[in-house]
Amino acid sequence: MMIAPVSDPLSAAEATLLAAPESEYMSAEQLAFFHQRLCAERDALLQSAHETTQHLHEFERTPDPSDRASLEEDHSLELRVRDRERKHLHTIDEALKRIADGSYGWCEFSGEPIGIARLLARPTATLSLEAQELHEQRRRMRGR
Repeated sequence: MMIAPVSDPLSAAEATLLAAPESEYMSAEQLAFFHQRLCAERDALLQSAHETTQHLHEFERTPDPSDRASLEEDHSLELRVRDRERKHLHTIDEALKRIADGSYGWCEFSGEPIGIARLLARPTATLSLEAQELHEQRRRMRGR
């Protein structure tokens, strides 16, 4: 019996974006697609933050110190995750601003296209893959 590899199938919209000619790079349709994707991601993060706030407001009284410590650790972990998400919200907002000002999809370092495949994987990317690799090499050399 042959088992097919599990892969994340592309949506029809993603496949269309990848198949588009270079001349259509960052067309109105492509910008609208990424705007919608970023807004959906932003909305999901805001919903998650709202649920966390509600969860933290639910006071769970527990007399057992072990249970209380476990609960506090859970809350601490949840807050760390939400802090990372808060930072990601900022990068989403920055990406939405770049869509509005026409600089979305273009590398901040080289001015070259970032590429549809990279933007599908990371819609908040500001550097092309080559510029990102160079940036990471420089950071490793500085020990940061």
